[in-house]
Amino acid sequence: MPLLATGDYRPDVSDYEGQASRNILNVIPRGDGYGPFPSFSPYTAPLPSACRGGFYALKSDGTVVTFAGTSNKLYRLNNTDFTWVDVSKAASTYSTLSANAQWQFAQTGNFVFATQANAVLQVFDLSSATAFSDALGSPPQAAYISVVGRFLVLSGLLSTPFRIQWSGLNSFNASTSWTSGTNSSDFQDFPDGGIVRGVAGGEAGIIFQDQAIRRMSYVPGSPIIFQIDRITQDKGLYAPYSIIRAGERIFFYAGQGFHKIEPGGVPEQIGREKVDRTFLADLDKGNLQLFVGAADPRSTRVYWAYKSVSGAIGNAYDKFLGYDFLLDRFFPVSATGEYLLGISQTGLTLENLDSISSSLDALTLSLDAYATAVQPEIAQFSSTHVLGFFRGPSLEATLESAEQGTDENRITIRGFRPVTDAATLYGSVSYRDTSSATVAAGAEVPVNARTGRCDVRRDTRYSRFKVRIPAATAWTFCAGVVPDLTTGGTL
Repeated sequence: MPLLATGDYRPDVSDYEGQASRNILNVIPRGDGYGPFPSFSPYTAPLPSACRGGFYALKSDGTVVTFAGTSNKLYRLNNTDFTWVDVSKAASTYSTLSANAQWQFAQTGNFVFATQANAVLQVFDLSSATAFSDALGSPPQAAYISVVGRFLVLSGLLSTPFRIQWSGLNSFNASTSWTSGTNSSDFQDFPDGGIVRGVAGGEAGIIFQDQAIRRMSYVPGSPIIFQIDRITQDKGLYAPYSIIRAGERIFFYAGQGFHKIEPGGVPEQIGREKVDRTFLADLDKGNLQLFVGAADPRSTRVYWAYKSVSGAIGNAYDKFLGYDFLLDRFFPVSATGEYLLGISQTGLTLENLDSISSSLDALTLSLDAYATAVQPEIAQFSSTHVLGFFRGPSLEATLESAEQGTDENRITIRGFRPVTDAATLYGSVSYRDTSSATVAAGAEVPVNARTGRCDVRRDTRYSRFKVRIPAATAWTFCAGVVPDLTTGGTL
């Protein structure tokens, strides 16, 4: 038989004699199939408690400064020993975050802003500050923050949830920054569409409400300041932290499923008849603060971390759903953590190495990872409050074909040959005699090192071919399997 490729992950539809797979795990889509997903590698000391938001900023000299928030504190990463320094206002505590909320951050020039609805907007001057302080100009308390053009935009306002408010033009931390009518600072109330759940920043902003999405475009010299146009009717944002900006594209989760917005465009569904139904059934809808989206700046992939209905009770998610927007393919990953983000690793000189570890052999990352400036990549705070990247050995991978069968005829399976460069793997086949019967899993067998085959015997009517590649195995691709089978009678 020809190659039976491991198809796109589409658990929402039947895979009988199809091109899609209902069961893949811990793999990344490639043009020739799938590749391995790396495990988590920590590189910082733990935060004192669960991470509730993270961010990295760039100083004018290119130095990376990393911030993180807990339920009532803000911290900065020490770039020498990778411990966390308390930079909360006056070393005190903030009003505790709501259970369904996270800290959000934004950078404008030398200023880093941190916000949550129960606290005054905080600001950190990268050029001189040692701690956060209250932002000047009496900005409203807000759950969400973004940068649109040369304006700082606040939404999810504590006292006026149907409003967005923006700072003055290029005025972010001055006594008049938030005075309406001064230097183009103003606000906009929305009569319909529901509560504002966030704004995706950029040259133009995308405003997300419960039941509406609007575009805000700066109009220089106009008294209206921003032209705001509604671009959806009865479609809004379901989870406020699911918004992802990946370059010029925006991804988010609406009540109707996963969507993207191309530059200047309107929302397009990307998960319909692929993952939307399966994902919604698996999502713990009572913990949407753990439904967090982030882009991997080094690839064409975005990720949503979320807590599933079977996840343990607590402040951690237990799954990722990834999406490669160039290949238009989803993929699930098993990962536990507290907060997902795209972030740049801080630089390190050789003189600093002794501050991290007593010996080079004890370093958690290779020396190649410690550069003076590193391109951002996908990262997370683990369930032990440690920040790290996905750079470790490969996770255990599972790849299963679509279900094969011949309706009225039985098939006799003699084995299959996985098409992969993994030297170590295990193969199995499922079986059932009717499409309404429960699928039974066959016994695993190791690949034959001499022939490259997984030799199994099974007589059935319907079957799937499954490959399991153990954790830490060195491999780069798996394109599918070549089955060895014959058709039999009609019994």
